Amino acid sequence: MNFVEELRWRGMLHDMMPGTEELLQKEQVTAYLGIDPTADSLHIGHLCGVMMLRHLQRCGHKPLALIGGATGMIGDPSGKSAERNLLTEDILRHNQDCIKKQLAKFLDFESDAPNRAELVNNYDWMKEFSFLDFAREVGKHITVNYMMAKDSVKKRLNGEARDGLSFTEFTYQLLQGYDYVHLNREKNCKLQMGGSDQWGNITTGTELIRRTNGGEAYALTCPLITKADGGKFGKTESGNVWLDAKYTSPYKFYQFWLNVSDSDAERYIKIFTSLPKEEIDALVAEHAEAPHLRVLQKRLAQEVTIMVHSEDDYNAAVEASGILFGNATSDALKKLDEDTLLAVFEGVPQFEVSRNLLEEGTKAVDLLVDSAAVFASKGEMRKLVQGGGVSLNKEKLAAFDQVLTTADLLNDKYLLIQRGKKNYYLIIVK
Repeated sequence: MNFVEELRWRGMLHDMMPGTEELLQKEQVTAYLGIDPTADSLHIGHLCGVMMLRHLQRCGHKPLALIGGATGMIGDPSGKSAERNLLTEDILRHNQDCIKKQLAKFLDFESDAPNRAELVNNYDWMKEFSFLDFAREVGKHITVNYMMAKDSVKKRLNGEARDGLSFTEFTYQLLQGYDYVHLNREKNCKLQMGGSDQWGNITTGTELIRRTNGGEAYALTCPLITKADGGKFGKTESGNVWLDAKYTSPYKFYQFWLNVSDSDAERYIKIFTSLPKEEIDALVAEHAEAPHLRVLQKRLAQEVTIMVHSEDDYNAAVEASGILFGNATSDALKKLDEDTLLAVFEGVPQFEVSRNLLEEGTKAVDLLVDSAAVFASKGEMRKLVQGGGVSLNKEKLAAFDQVLTTADLLNDKYLLIQRGKKNYYLIIVK
């Protein structure tokens, strides 16, 4: 497989240095991509870069995932308007371990293949590097004029940042450049990849290699992923969409992909899955014939959820999605864990009631009119129950004065009331 061609048809190629494609066709190339370790999980904003490494390995080349331990202690000014918090070494190592586990779902780190992936951390070669040595061995090769010409620096200096640009951040491109020098020397790494906002930092590295040892070094970037409406990809009202189930449940993760627009789904299925071109073209054609069936979104959500989580998580997310739209059973509802239950019913009206009520046993009509205002009056509730229009935990309520106890609770804490087809209410028992 031709790596550059693969990126090109997938819409994942933004810029590359002359000679990059020829190098990749000539030999097995070691290439690296930097990952910021400021959290102990990647989010979907990292996924385009991770997929580049995945495609690189599938095309027979060797990927290096570089955890920016040293640079993460400083902060990259590219695309940022404020300096970021600095990390301690303990937090850094913890984050690195967590990130490696996530990357192992995308890359082969364990086999004996000559192109197996490696994880490296620039803190390991920067921690003993004194400032004087750095100034003498690295700083002298790159002029301040060269560094000032970079877009990431110019933007910060031209008033886009409240507090200007610290010296620490100004040196970031030299530190990242030295990573490339080190990997070029120690691992014969000839290609650095990243998002298009990294072009300035990456080319500083190629220039540094050229000036220090005359080695071969190339650069390749992918576009920054946006939404069709120009909004920022991967951000929701509640923040980042994380790959770790602790921060974003598999259900919410699945829903994110399921709910992208048609035009975004057509782009994202190329970028965020490993499906071949013929299959994607067939899916796009099928979707065009019946957009309401959301074939692209469903397949995209399936592929990415299984890749990041598991097939079981995907199946559970599909089942959970069915609950909200009325075609699931009480058994499916009872299988939901608390996080998924709350995620599924996020945004529906919620009421809190005292646990004592259910421990002693309470009539449904008293609970749902007096304690939680699901119904405006007892007469209204009686009529709806008699017409079969009220469900408790996905089962029709037999009688409006049915006695409810703690045995009816989901996860020993919740009651789900459904009024008509679409109106849900969550009773939280405290």
